[in-house]
Amino acid sequence: MPTENNQFTQPFELLDGASGALQQIQQDVNPQRKISADLSKPIEERLEAYEDIIDSEVGDTAFIRARNIERETGLRQIFLKFEGGNPTGTQKDRVAFAQAMDALRRGFDAITVATCGNFGVAQALAASLAGIRCVIFIPGNYHTRRIGEMEALGAQIVRVEGDYEGAVIASSRRAEQEEWYDANPGGGNTTMQLGAYGGISYEIYDELGDAPAAVAVPVSNGTTFAGVFKGFASLYRRGKTSRMPRMVAGSSFKKNPIIQAALKNRPTCEDLVPEKIRETRVNEPLINWHAIDGNIALRALRETNGWAGDASDKNMRSYSRLIREKEGLDVLPASTAGLIALIERHKIEPLPNDRYVVVLTGRKS
Repeated sequence: MPTENNQFTQPFELLDGASGALQQIQQDVNPQRKISADLSKPIEERLEAYEDIIDSEVGDTAFIRARNIERETGLRQIFLKFEGGNPTGTQKDRVAFAQAMDALRRGFDAITVATCGNFGVAQALAASLAGIRCVIFIPGNYHTRRIGEMEALGAQIVRVEGDYEGAVIASSRRAEQEEWYDANPGGGNTTMQLGAYGGISYEIYDELGDAPAAVAVPVSNGTTFAGVFKGFASLYRRGKTSRMPRMVAGSSFKKNPIIQAALKNRPTCEDLVPEKIRETRVNEPLINWHAIDGNIALRALRETNGWAGDASDKNMRSYSRLIREKEGLDVLPASTAGLIALIERHKIEPLPNDRYVVVLTGRKS
């Protein structure tokens, strides 16, 4: 059972590597923050100010055609959706701000989440701008420079024994006990979380005017992947797009339940053996022995006739370097897992000339 405030030795140093421009963002939204975080203001004024912050800072991320990568790989019309442009450098800002807005609307004075790095910074920033206390649970054997960012944003850090999954349990249990807002995946906020990531799909549609042939996404818990699918499903049902894109999932080699279930044609995701998973500075953002939204992601793969692929640390480093050198974007190596799954399929079975979108989920510092 997770325990709080223990001391741990031999911490695992994360290369979560995402980065944002926190000081600049706080300065840019300071006029709105003076209202949204002011507990003496009427809730209607605070919500309006906070919505202005979301509209100006979250989403509408860069969308570029990767012509140089097309030449390198032989696959035409590859577009990169770069989520590193969000406030803290990852797509997780979309969910963090949506949840902070919901917590503010519903009158919560504290919000909690478990994290190994990036999500914690996103939730800490979102909560601070809403004037809400943030309590972040972190596995005790993890070390990330982003803890300093969380603390600078006013978050309280709670160390718990065990892994990320254990930290989620501890955070959710504490939320129930203290009547805090539970921002963890897999709980009552799943629909909201998927909807927040659905914004990625709407922005892709705005750029292309239709759905692409395929959308490739790196997966860990499967939440972002499932949210992108749900977004396109909504567009298709409403007649906005002429088709559903094939969903393509990529993750670390043999270290993700979603990918393993897809490759082995299992009906549902099965937990991996935690002791057999080796985390590295490259693969950590992707691996889970238990994928919280894995079955939703697996259904998305199958309903769209998509596919999944493994990515080695070596390949992820290589593609991260390729994107930096050829397209000028610094991305986390783990962020390239979806691109690798797309290109590896093309090598085996050439894909038709069409439009393909790759979601890059994090910025490299």
